[in-house]
Amino acid sequence: MQPTVAGRLPRTVLVLGFVSLLNDAASEMITPLLPLFLTVALGAGPAIVGVVEGVAEATASVLKVVSGRLADRGLGGRRLVLGGYSLSVLVRPAVAVATAWGFVLALRFLDRVGKGLRTAPRDAMIAAAVPAGARGGAFGFQRTMDHAGAVIGPLCAFALLTAGSELSSVFLWSLVPGLAVLALIVLGLLISIPLIIYG
Repeated sequence: MQPTVAGRLPRTVLVLGFVSLLNDAASEMITPLLPLFLTVALGAGPAIVGVVEGVAEATASVLKVVSGRLADRGLGGRRLVLGGYSLSVLVRPAVAVATAWGFVLALRFLDRVGKGLRTAPRDAMIAAAVPAGARGGAFGFQRTMDHAGAVIGPLCAFALLTAGSELSSVFLWSLVPGLAVLALIVLGLLISIPLIIYG
């Protein structure tokens, strides 16, 4: 367990909370626009949209079990978290250059591989960072930040589209919060630069 930051949540919980916010913002800049992109830009039918999202979510669900077992067997949780987020951050914006729905399917599959790899180790890190009686608050903070990102992402996409950006440009802009995710993990969890966050 870690000492709390400013008598509040410990460093790991704070960092992973802000990571969730930024990552969900990046993800939700793209995900709501994918059906439109697939059907209008790439000419795919509604069934293809269902296949793409079905494969993506099934992949994430299965790999959560796998990543949890890997973490339990000694593969570093921080490495799984960094690897999972890195994969998602790097493949998501590539949707901008997709010319066929099969490419989008492959990218969504890889994005959800990243989610599956990071989720269980991330949750284990949060649980280990606080005493049992404080886990509700720690996970509540993480989920709040996650949902806040899910609101911020579509608003950012809306602002970009209103300003005249094309769908592909919006996808590329998602790389900005994505790179902030990786910087926060490296600086906040791996290198442990002091946080300036007070509660």
